[in-house]
Amino acid sequence: MQSLDEADLERELLRKGVGDRVAECPGCADCGRVPLIGERIYRYASVGAVCELCRQARPARPEAWATVRHVEHGLSVRVRDLRRAA
Repeated sequence: MQSLDEADLERELLRKGVGDRVAECPGCADCGRVPLIGERIYRYASVGAVCELCRQARPARPEAWATVRHVEHGLSVRVRDLRRAA
């Protein structure tokens, strides 16, 4: 069994993270680019999801928009103020 050095491990983790993100977030229907975290994507009935850059070329209003979130959004632990709960 081959052992990985630190640089190889970092590279593999980066590849896995990018692959997971690309699989979860669809690319732009016009340019094919996967929007960055924090960027807005706009949905049109005729074409689907369009990135912020390509939206400027469309005169029609989008049906909806959403902010691209991190893959782990909603999975993090939230700190609760126990004094308020009591």
